[in-house]
Amino acid sequence: MSAPRILLAAGGTGGHMFPAEALAHALLKRGLAVDLATDERGGGFGDRLPQVKVHRIASGGVAGKGLVARLRNFARLGLGFMQSRSMLRSLKPAVVVGFGGYPSIPPLTAAQRSNVPTLLHEQNAVMGRANRFLAKRAAHLALSFDQVKFADIVPADRRTVTGNPVRPEISVIADAPYAAPQAGGPVRLFVMGGSLGARVFGKTVPEAVALLPQELRHRLAIAQQARTEDVARAQEDYRSLGLTVDLKPFFEDVPQRLRQAHLLVTRAGASTLAELTAAGRPAVMVPLPNSIDDHQMANAHALESIGGGWLLPESTMSPAALAKILEAALADPARLEKAAAAAKSLGRRDAADRLADLVIRLLPQDARAALPGGTH
Repeated sequence: MSAPRILLAAGGTGGHMFPAEALAHALLKRGLAVDLATDERGGGFGDRLPQVKVHRIASGGVAGKGLVARLRNFARLGLGFMQSRSMLRSLKPAVVVGFGGYPSIPPLTAAQRSNVPTLLHEQNAVMGRANRFLAKRAAHLALSFDQVKFADIVPADRRTVTGNPVRPEISVIADAPYAAPQAGGPVRLFVMGGSLGARVFGKTVPEAVALLPQELRHRLAIAQQARTEDVARAQEDYRSLGLTVDLKPFFEDVPQRLRQAHLLVTRAGASTLAELTAAGRPAVMVPLPNSIDDHQMANAHALESIGGGWLLPESTMSPAALAKILEAALADPARLEKAAAAAKSLGRRDAADRLADLVIRLLPQDARAALPGGTH
């Protein structure tokens, strides 16, 4: 008997794709076959998991601007549903797992109407609109936080807190204890946040650093993400302070940077917070102000409420406000250690395996028996 096939469905952004990739790793290790459905934006898992075939499905958001845009999006969702029905007939998946985003709606809807078990994973502290649409007919809902707004539309016996899966190279960071800055030694600050984060950080962070006491400022070793068009200006701002900073539009070695960082300045997306908590690293979190349902603010509140970081809304993110937080944190190694430990307490390094366990539970008995070693 061939290996049971699991279909993953996810929106094209990293927040949906990263946990889907982590689950794919876990499922493949257990002997299952894995496919991925996404839209044109989703790049799949690339060379990292070439055995996972990517299927492109039409999709569109239901909240387009204007009547014409909404009708066009509904038409694309309808086309995606028809494509998904054909895909399901061809692949015959045993379980379909959705990670949110509008591209997950057609495959999950088609699966639910075909009586294929569906599992939803919610990365944020506020359930996304796609998952809310699909939740009532889902066999199970996996959550990243203990408290998730709108999750109670699913009965408690069909909800499990698994955490948000992260890449293996991130989860292993927690094997080494957090090492706070030593007196008089370097203080490593890592600033990252995608293009929308890089825009505001590129201007405000250098101005905040300029306000720090000179002794602390000259101990800083800063790695910062900045938009290509902002790199030269930010570099000059730092140079005027006597600092040489590693400024790049994109860092290929995020796991290594995260391992070395004493403190981060970041957005508060689900994958970012999952990596911070899995690694056990404190951060100043500046939520994206126009995120859907303000979910980044809810994510940041969840981490700040346990002492794992500092929440700084962009609306109040002046250089002086950021400098105040940075000085208080960076000048107090014990405070950083306490925040790192709190962040780590929220992390679930085994989230991918927990999620894979739920997938196995939803398999029909004969499919579980087909796995290496029988039932799991």
